Amino acid sequence: MYKNILAIVATIILVSGCAGGRNYSSSISPALERDFINNIGDRVFFEYDNNGLSKASKETLKKQAEWLRAHPNVRASIQGHCDVRGTREYNLGLGERRANAARKYLQSQGLDEGRLETISYGKERPADLGTDASAHAKNRRAVTVLQ
Repeated sequence: MYKNILAIVATIILVSGCAGGRNYSSSISPALERDFINNIGDRVFFEYDNNGLSKASKETLKKQAEWLRAHPNVRASIQGHCDVRGTREYNLGLGERRANAARKYLQSQGLDEGRLETISYGKERPADLGTDASAHAKNRRAVTVLQ
């Protein structure tokens, strides 16, 4: 009886997905997502008030495209972000341009546009809550989220 209860509790924990607050799609395992983030890189960074891709950003996006081609059933959402400076409206537009720049580059590497979507969060979801140059640099980004 005790073993059965333990088995039920373990199953509930596994099914509920103790994922530390992250929402995982049913098709993406946490291990697959960790592989992408740790070995490929899920984000690229931008200069102030700019949506142009740097050489380093293009290298990361090339690796992302290669990884996504090797996993043809995985879709991705590219999230555009900005630092805290500027109006909400302006930063939503800039975040959209950043996400679209990353998406277009991934498409130029042979990915079907149907596998990629974009969304802008502007300055609403900072990676670093600081207000110094280092924090601003971390927040000017496009993040590829697997789906």
